[in-house]
Amino acid sequence: MVEEENNKLAFDESVRLSFSFVSHLILLPKSDSLLALPSSQIKMGSGQWHVEKRSTLRNDSFVKEYGSAPETGCLSIVVLGASGDLAKKKTFPALFNLYRQGFLNPDEVHIFGYARTKLSDEELRDRIRGYLVDEKNVEQAESLSKFLLLIKYVSGPYDSEEGFQRLDRAISEHEISKKSSEGSSRRLFYLALPPSVYPSVCKMIKTCCMNKSDLGGWTRIVVEKPFGKDLESAEQLSSQIGELFDESQIYRIDHYLGKELVQNMLVLRFANRFFLPLWNRDNIENVQIVFREDFGTEGRGGYFDEYGIIRDIIQNHLLQVLCLVAMEKPISLKPEHIRDEKVKVLQSVVPITDEEVVLGQYEGYRDDPTVPDDSNTPTFATTILRIHNERWEGVPFILKAGKALNSRKAEIRIQFKDVPGDIFRCQKQGRNEFVIRLQPSEAMYMKLTVKQPGLEMQTVQSELDLSYGQRYQGVSIPEAYERLILDTIKGDQQHFVRRDELKVAWEIFTPLLHRIDKGEVKSIPYKPGSRGPEEADQLLEKAGYLQTHGYIWIPPTL
Repeated sequence: MVEEENNKLAFDESVRLSFSFVSHLILLPKSDSLLALPSSQIKMGSGQWHVEKRSTLRNDSFVKEYGSAPETGCLSIVVLGASGDLAKKKTFPALFNLYRQGFLNPDEVHIFGYARTKLSDEELRDRIRGYLVDEKNVEQAESLSKFLLLIKYVSGPYDSEEGFQRLDRAISEHEISKKSSEGSSRRLFYLALPPSVYPSVCKMIKTCCMNKSDLGGWTRIVVEKPFGKDLESAEQLSSQIGELFDESQIYRIDHYLGKELVQNMLVLRFANRFFLPLWNRDNIENVQIVFREDFGTEGRGGYFDEYGIIRDIIQNHLLQVLCLVAMEKPISLKPEHIRDEKVKVLQSVVPITDEEVVLGQYEGYRDDPTVPDDSNTPTFATTILRIHNERWEGVPFILKAGKALNSRKAEIRIQFKDVPGDIFRCQKQGRNEFVIRLQPSEAMYMKLTVKQPGLEMQTVQSELDLSYGQRYQGVSIPEAYERLILDTIKGDQQHFVRRDELKVAWEIFTPLLHRIDKGEVKSIPYKPGSRGPEEADQLLEKAGYLQTHGYIWIPPTL
């Protein structure tokens, strides 16, 4: 009995000591092979549990589970279409900012431009120099000079092996100079090109420029929208690229997924307790996702007329935002789990009816000599999507985009239902709204009714405001392309469009687009500088949106 009692006391003491260091310990089944913590084990008899010591109190589990393993091979970034506008205005500036902030190590990275235009290295550098930094910015001048020295140019056609063999030799010379072991090097190809040349370019990359990946190296390609013009063309393009590369190598970029406030959506929804019970059809009356520009096509009329505002903005940018607003919580933050939930939302969207679509074309659009005189291409569209699932049944998702309007902004506007039993009789002042301003002046604000200061019981609409320019003074918000290129280098596909996701997105809009192309749905003229066709406001009212008159959100001054 005494020996038993002593053993019991010893065991109780060991348990007490274990719990006194609970912040450093984790208790887990001995058979669990999923957790491997680098420390000694404390076994307790023949039981099914043992205790292991944590190496740190920081939340490193997030980094371990979702972060990428360090890669040691040199990195070659190839910008195809290097002499074009997209490369000059977006791709090279994003690379320079990543370099300037230390994300591109000059001892590992080299950048190659490739295009048909015959240029020297120095001529390409001169072309892009003015897009990278303000000439008056003396502080960045030294960084700019060093960055430009990393850029080499190779010219050649997009459908000939000869040019791509020269490109491969230039890349290999860089890899050899960096003493990168064969198979460990990384090659990133950014296609700043029209989709019509994607198949031939991808074939040339596959034939001439692939990296051996047996030692941790990789080859990845980034493709820009538009990914086709309808379901059939998108599937054809996906098949042509998919025959050459695995899905894990293909990064379909949608720059809206790189915007700060779009990337904040999952955190807002799933890391804040008070949003969880509100985010459903019981509390939300309607959701608007809006894109507005105060200028027209400005010389791009011929290109724009091929696509129109739905293909250019709504089918991709706004639909991606809708996915993040409406999706269910993923089981983890792994890219495939997030993209699985986005696909489920898209699969729940019911077919669009013509009665819930308003198209517009601003007066003067056809004056562009590159636009046909009888063009029906919409420069404005409002369409209502309805999601047939338990969370969103009956809630209209209003997607609206237009050019030559009275303002420039992109935002998500979530309007809540009326307060039942309105004892203050203040519903005419407006409903509660949660607004996420994506651009410009990034902000989140919640419109709510409060008592107006004074002796009388008067109500007024005001807001709770988180304006990034005021709250995060001195913090530089990265450009979307910077984030997405960095994600590509890291191998994180969370913010890129998967093939099945692209397919379902086109399934939603292709029937409507074909009816527009056939002239069955007409574009209504509207005056430049207006809100768009009046019929669009009438559609919003019919869908249940209640506009607040007399209230204007003003970004706070610093």
